[in-house]
Amino acid sequence: MISIEMLGVIVGAVILLFIGVYYFFGVFKRKLVMKIKKEIRQEIVKEYKIKELRDGIQTKEVVFATNVPHKTYTKKHEQVTVLFADIQGFTKIVELINPELLIDELDKLFFRFDEAVEKYGIEKIKTIGDAYMCAGGIPLKNRTNPVEVVLAALEMQHFMKNLVHPLVNEKTQVWELRIGIHTGSVVSGMIGRKKIAFDIWGDTVNIASRMESSGIAGEVNITGVTYQYVKDLFVCQYRGKMPIKYKGETDMYFVKSIRPELSINGDGLIPNDIFNIRLQHLRFGDLEEFILDRLRTELPSELYYHNVNHTIDVVTRVEILGRAEKLTDEELLLVKTAALLHDTGFLFQCENHEENSKLIAREVLPKYKYSESQIECISNLIEVTKKGIEPDSLIQMVLIDADLDYLGRSDYMILASNLYREKSALKEEYSQNEWEKLQYEFILNHRYYTNSARRLRQVNKNVQMEKLRALVNV
Repeated sequence: MISIEMLGVIVGAVILLFIGVYYFFGVFKRKLVMKIKKEIRQEIVKEYKIKELRDGIQTKEVVFATNVPHKTYTKKHEQVTVLFADIQGFTKIVELINPELLIDELDKLFFRFDEAVEKYGIEKIKTIGDAYMCAGGIPLKNRTNPVEVVLAALEMQHFMKNLVHPLVNEKTQVWELRIGIHTGSVVSGMIGRKKIAFDIWGDTVNIASRMESSGIAGEVNITGVTYQYVKDLFVCQYRGKMPIKYKGETDMYFVKSIRPELSINGDGLIPNDIFNIRLQHLRFGDLEEFILDRLRTELPSELYYHNVNHTIDVVTRVEILGRAEKLTDEELLLVKTAALLHDTGFLFQCENHEENSKLIAREVLPKYKYSESQIECISNLIEVTKKGIEPDSLIQMVLIDADLDYLGRSDYMILASNLYREKSALKEEYSQNEWEKLQYEFILNHRYYTNSARRLRQVNKNVQMEKLRALVNV
């Protein structure tokens, strides 16, 4: 028989067991709930940041202050391309055509102009009678606005030259268009009290207007400033100098067409793929500015190695290796874009950052007119930057060699030390000796894939390897 003392011990043990089990499952439950909450918070933060990145590109820079009607809001833009278009001899045409039919015909013309302007992301400013005014580079800043405004101008002229006017008879003349363009700084803003309107002001507007009035019907007349931006893409004809009040003289050029080698069928009318890729290279500058600014301001401070300087280094090295390996213009664009975005996933979280980088690419790149096939290629390039994945194409080799270029740099030890500090800050604990052994094994097993990287970095990489070997042996 069990004694009372023994029964008490057994009951106490059972109670303690139940308490222990209850406590264990309580702790487990709390940890599980905390983990789930953390993951949910990370997903919410990630989705918020992606939305913020996507929307940040399209944020309007003009304030529509309808609740403060007596105040004018203005903003200065450094590079804007302004276009003025005017129908030659319109005053005489008015005298010969029924006013209602005239307005209807003019409305059709401006509708086609609006289509061309919208196609290239240009801002229509206003129409005054037969005059049409628009500007590229506002309200969103971009580097491509001189090219896009000239493309729109050529489309306008092509439309006018092929237009069959139902109102033309033996007493009237064919409608012809003068276009003037200039690139420079402007001030934009909302003006008015009862009827608020968006407008732009400045010397750039006045000079563009002068280019139109001093132009010739059927031609696109641009200043020397705009010419410097577009000369590599268009056939231009020099036509002399124009005095500008208080500004001296400015050169003038007629834009005749797109360069034959950059147009479909060589007819100078429609841009071909080569033209579009060159335009995308210009647009890459806007993307680069946007991404680097976000990395500078939003990356965690404990990223001593995977910071904005690393991204700049990889983009720079990609261009050097890509040109040395004779990549095509499109391949160079894609690999530079992948290099720019490959570590943006650190904006969300450090674990598995490549997947987040691919997510950012899919959200952001359509805003910069990358095609679906280009975005897919860039995502595959980012995937290859994961540890242990072998490249299967030249552009993948270029990106991997650029990403690990630091192994053969003279400042390798400094960069490796920054990486060690980063790992420690992210709770990946290594002793100094363990870290040096890891680095030695990594650099020992590493190889550069491209001939250019081997030629430029292999010798110095061997020097760094010997330094690590000495440290490991010590």
